Amino acid sequence: MLDHSSLADTEIALPRLLGVLSDPTRLGIVRVLSDGAERGWGQLCAPVAKSTLSHHLKMLREAGVTQTRQEGTRCYVTLRREALDARFPGLLPALLAAAVADNVGEHVTEREKEM
Repeated sequence: MLDHSSLADTEIALPRLLGVLSDPTRLGIVRVLSDGAERGWGQLCAPVAKSTLSHHLKMLREAGVTQTRQEGTRCYVTLRREALDARFPGLLPALLAAAVADNVGEHVTEREKEM
């Protein structure tokens, strides 16, 4: 298992964080991940090309917003909520509440799990 975290908690920079979260698709990904559950990349559904979704996930990871775990050929992503809450108390809940109120990122959903 490979674990990809690009930044230590203290290295997460506010300007970069806000810049990354200014994109509606990336904010939508964060909305989906905000329940704390780990998602396989294939579970995330957005009206963009797979390569574009991969780019959004990379930007979130490199900014310290998410963490990616690789298991074999599959990648799983989680929100680094504890790190974000410790570094910027109250910021993530406020951003998520505003995104929900303004319907920002609602175009990103989770695919139904195949059984």
